Amino acid sequence: QVQLVESGGGLVQAGGSLRLSCAASGSTFSSNNIAWYRQAPGNQREFVAIIPNGGHSAYADSVKGRFIISRDSAKNTVSLQMNSLKPEDTGVYYCNVPISGGRFALSWGQGTQVTVSS
Repeated sequence: QVQLVESGGGLVQAGGSLRLSCAASGSTFSSNNIAWYRQAPGNQREFVAIIPNGGHSAYADSVKGRFIISRDSAKNTVSLQMNSLKPEDTGVYYCNVPISGGRFALSWGQGTQVTVSS
């Protein structure tokens, strides 16, 4: 069974940077669109960024210009470089493979906690 594993979260001051990593055990990302999502306490999970299998990456307006999503096919990972972090970026970050109809190809992993202090 394919499992998603997110890592790289932590506590950082506003203006700082973190780099998150997403790996899928037992599968390859090479042919999939991979996206990052986040969920703040009391809020619904929201889209952050997506890297397609070909084409241009896309970002939520709230992170555009600050976050960069990238894929390392050799390592079978997808990363999210987060710069100029803000307290409102705080939340649990997840990755997954979005498919049609708002569904996802894989079960959600445990996510990685990002906390940005002001």
